[in-house]
Amino acid sequence: MILTALDIGTSKVTAMIARVTDDETLQVIGIGTQPSYGMKKGVIVNIEATVASIQKAITDAQNMAGVPIKSIAVSVSGAHIHSFNSIGVVAITNHEVTVNDIDRVIEAAQAVAIPADQRVLHILPQEFIIDNQGGIKEPLGMSGVRLEAKVHMVTGSVSATQNNIKCAQLCGLEVSDVVLSQLASSYAVLTEDEKELGVCLIDIGGGTSDVAVFSEGSIFHTMVLPIGGMQVSNDLAHALRSPLQFAENIKLRYGTALSTEVHPQDVIEVPGMLDRPGKILSLQTVAQVIESRYEELFTLVKQNLENEGLSSHLAAGIVLTGGAAKLPGLLELAESIFRMPVRLGGPQSSELLGLKEVISDPIYSTCTGLLLYAHQQLENGSAQEAYEMAEESGSKPGSKPGSKNFYQNPKFSKVKTWFSKYF
Repeated sequence: MILTALDIGTSKVTAMIARVTDDETLQVIGIGTQPSYGMKKGVIVNIEATVASIQKAITDAQNMAGVPIKSIAVSVSGAHIHSFNSIGVVAITNHEVTVNDIDRVIEAAQAVAIPADQRVLHILPQEFIIDNQGGIKEPLGMSGVRLEAKVHMVTGSVSATQNNIKCAQLCGLEVSDVVLSQLASSYAVLTEDEKELGVCLIDIGGGTSDVAVFSEGSIFHTMVLPIGGMQVSNDLAHALRSPLQFAENIKLRYGTALSTEVHPQDVIEVPGMLDRPGKILSLQTVAQVIESRYEELFTLVKQNLENEGLSSHLAAGIVLTGGAAKLPGLLELAESIFRMPVRLGGPQSSELLGLKEVISDPIYSTCTGLLLYAHQQLENGSAQEAYEMAEESGSKPGSKPGSKNFYQNPKFSKVKTWFSKYF
């Protein structure tokens, strides 16, 4: 079995191919990365340029893997993403929770008004409540009269998501799933202990920063901010009055998020634009520009967490990931603003084998997470099939008819993507 993931980002497009081994782990056998020229702040603005970037990344991955691909899981992000929590309530049929009861309560939680240009991307259960007894993760087979479901709903723009799908289809690919970027990244970066204790994941990409908050093992909050590494480079280009590419190179070579760590006498020569003469600039000034933008980002995240009442639920602290999160001094800056532990997270799952030195880079968190997400859906689908066959034959399986994340199977529990519902 071959699984393929496609991360369409603002600064890069990454394709990753993995083979499912006999022991149900994933062996990464191909990877392709190309600059992204048709994206702006997570949204496609030029389909032709985006298709060209996708095609090159897919070709590179196929050449490395030596296998053809047809079906892929695609990431989606951007300021058009919105999320909220919802509750559904139904009466339990025959006083014992069945598959149908779970389907009905998820449908009830989904029955909320959303804007006409938005559609549901994900419905993610947080917990089930039976007769006021909460904290239930797997209610199937339990006795009761009243079943409630608390869910986290994620919606996205119809047109923006359709454009992601269209670009993949123009490359001759079939899209099997559309997954929220930070949800995918969480599969690769976060541990089960962190999700249980409470953690905030901040995936800092080229054009956006994607935020996801987990508590008691479930996702409680998601948010997308239109601030990323490219905004930092733009700020530098304006401050230095230099070309954008030069500012990007300065950021990568000399950049730090803590201006106090730079000696005031350290300087660089900045070339002038066109026929203008160059000038000498202090590296501390460069650091101050970078620090200001990241400080703005973290302050916005902190304010959002406080407004949502989530700050006190983050015992595991903050996890930063993404290509723009690797800047020196960024962890220390984040700790000073959030006043809680902060770590840099990269793909670390024991289920991932092959090309370890490459894919462990935080820049590949979303793409590797997409592979893990697709693999889990595959496992959960097989578990559900076995359960349904057992029910038909009259032999009821155990109380956990699948993996530990059985209720994340979109076909079974309606934790489904907007794509699978509307296409």
